[in-house]
Amino acid sequence: MSSQASVNEIEAPRRVLTDRQARTVQRLTDAAVDELAQAGYAGLSVRSVAKRAGVAPATAYTYFASKEHLVAEVFWRRFRDQEPHPHDDLGVAERVTAALEGFALVVAEESELAAACTIAVLADDPHVRHLREQIGSELHRRLNLALGPGPDPAVVQTLQFATAGALLQVGTGHLSYDEVPGVLERIVSSVLHPATEGTDS
Repeated sequence: MSSQASVNEIEAPRRVLTDRQARTVQRLTDAAVDELAQAGYAGLSVRSVAKRAGVAPATAYTYFASKEHLVAEVFWRRFRDQEPHPHDDLGVAERVTAALEGFALVVAEESELAAACTIAVLADDPHVRHLREQIGSELHRRLNLALGPGPDPAVVQTLQFATAGALLQVGTGHLSYDEVPGVLERIVSSVLHPATEGTDS
């Protein structure tokens, strides 16, 4: 396979789609959520989602190479399509916390989907890696907006890494989604307002 063909495959769900193609992709992602609620991640497959969506399996596979690819696409769409919230009246720390919560809690209310996303988004798959880049770029953009002009790149990176770590703790069962807002508040506070090391004598 040529490198260009590989890029085209990875870009498939985000290429310029006809209205009909866009509706097909939407039906597949909607059906994936319904299938997860009924069968769980272990019972999910591109073929079962295609059947639920009324789409031929061969057609489904032209858009999604694996169930990990499909679930990661669901997460990306949920995150991308979040309604923006006005935060003009908030301080920097509150804006940053809100941006991180929007990312961390995007599927928190749907337990099967949340569990599936934790696994799928970490998959070692070129299609999923591409989606991770898209998700990371969008979170980076939102953090830059929340921090205001001229944010320190190291601060943005630290916030992203720390939030990813918190979600990994959720995925391994060491943290609940209910605890995430408090954890994010502490992360933001420690990164934006680090404690002074040592004291003057």
